[in-house]
Amino acid sequence: METAPEMPLVSLADYERAAAASMDPGAHGYAYGGAGEEITLRDNVAAWRRWAIRPRVLVGVGERDPSVSVLGVRRPHPVLVAPMAYQRLAHPDGETAMARAAAATGAVMCLSTLATATPAQVAAAAPEATRWFQLYVFADRGVTRELVDQAADNGYEALVVTVDLPITGIRERDLRSGVQAASAELVASAAAAGARGPMTPHDFTRLIDPNLRWSDIERLVQESSLPVILKGILTPEDARLACEHGAAAIVVSNHGGRQLDTVLAGADALMPVVEEVAGRIDVLVDGGIRRGTDVLKALSLGARAVMVGRPALWGLAVGGAEGAQRVLEILLAELDAALALAGAPRAGELDRRFVCRAPWAAGGP
Repeated sequence: METAPEMPLVSLADYERAAAASMDPGAHGYAYGGAGEEITLRDNVAAWRRWAIRPRVLVGVGERDPSVSVLGVRRPHPVLVAPMAYQRLAHPDGETAMARAAAATGAVMCLSTLATATPAQVAAAAPEATRWFQLYVFADRGVTRELVDQAADNGYEALVVTVDLPITGIRERDLRSGVQAASAELVASAAAAGARGPMTPHDFTRLIDPNLRWSDIERLVQESSLPVILKGILTPEDARLACEHGAAAIVVSNHGGRQLDTVLAGADALMPVVEEVAGRIDVLVDGGIRRGTDVLKALSLGARAVMVGRPALWGLAVGGAEGAQRVLEILLAELDAALALAGAPRAGELDRRFVCRAPWAAGGP
């Protein structure tokens, strides 16, 4: 009896399903899950659908330019790989494979403090990749300073300080599975902080300083040779404080729906933050980006670029570096098509004229 031919993976959703079938259940739950009832987790995706595109025609789209400017540097496109911890849960090559995928597609690779590869190892694996370093500020400030020095010494371009994880959110999938994220010895930052043996995600989070304040951010900005980006901003009030305390950019983010359930989705929090910032610093956004049209909408609402996390991890789980590269290529091809069909050949010129609240969206402006 002939078996049905294997269907090609042509969308990020295809990779999501394939990764779910291939990953260990505990690792799958950690990577896929969110906080509480996972309302924000689902709404991160749904919120982009509540915006409709207003396409223009007869504008000449035979040549398209997806490039954007972020931190004053021209980037080939607006898609960055978001920081994700413990990537060896998805594939044995972990972060080094992800860095190679980012390099192959011209995407910025943002390495997590809780990576299963060191900044030096990732830099050696993909020296041509543009790299940012995501920083958790540990209670042990000596470890934090060493991490910052490692990032600077290994050619990382910016520090991305995650500010929305003073404690771990209530993640019921992890509580049910009892997932061990990694051995402390595989996470260099945790080992440097004195951790040993198998650790859960909650164990790792306990190394992070829950009393981080704006004064700490200002001090980090003053002491660091790298620009400081704050990730985890959802309100105009905090966006204004980020500007006042020296941040070079912010990422509108709810930590992938993994921290506080029922907070705003990135697509809904973005525009008020952009209006408050008023061009003083760059604004990026993450959460629920699954299509090239989502990227177009984010840029139209004022983001300079987007961070993509879970989809890249699905690609990694399915096919290592090649799988993650293919996911990024699919997203970029979709963005190119969206730019052409929306009559917006230059991504850097997208603005609010290209989107409106969808007729099927309940409420909103």
